[in-house]
Amino acid sequence: MDEKAKKGKQASVDGFAHEHITLGILMKKYQNVSLVDLPHSPYDIIIVNKDENESEDIIRAQVKTAKKSISFRGGGRGGVDRKYISGVKEYTQSTKLSDVIIGVSPKEGQKFDLYFIPTILVEALRTKSISVKKAEPLRNNYKFLERCKKRKFVIGKATKYGLLKV
Repeated sequence: MDEKAKKGKQASVDGFAHEHITLGILMKKYQNVSLVDLPHSPYDIIIVNKDENESEDIIRAQVKTAKKSISFRGGGRGGVDRKYISGVKEYTQSTKLSDVIIGVSPKEGQKFDLYFIPTILVEALRTKSISVKKAEPLRNNYKFLERCKKRKFVIGKATKYGLLKV
């Protein structure tokens, strides 16, 4: 196997591992969390979040490996056996497809940071990715996960953090 193939295979393994790592972190906090066993789904995890009234809210999350940036794109084929026939299957995440993108950033010593980017913010940014440095206010900010469907909260905080300009 050549170097390019090894890197592709490792990227695929990392992606699956990061989904499971994220699942474990979220399960400890929210308990009712599951991987989605739908291979063509635009989200990887569902989280049952209970609000202050104990009402259940289902959050659809797409997991992305975050090294220097967090991609908002999906549908591309990764790994060693990928074939680029056309870009037809690729898409940018939106509120119609999922509720939040979770960037998983590996740290030293088997530690991980999670970046919670609501798809409301993705639509407002109108870009294909965000740098980890710019997304710093969203790092381990569970309020962004829990309120990812609350437009006023997301846009207001994103503006306050300098992620959006008014």
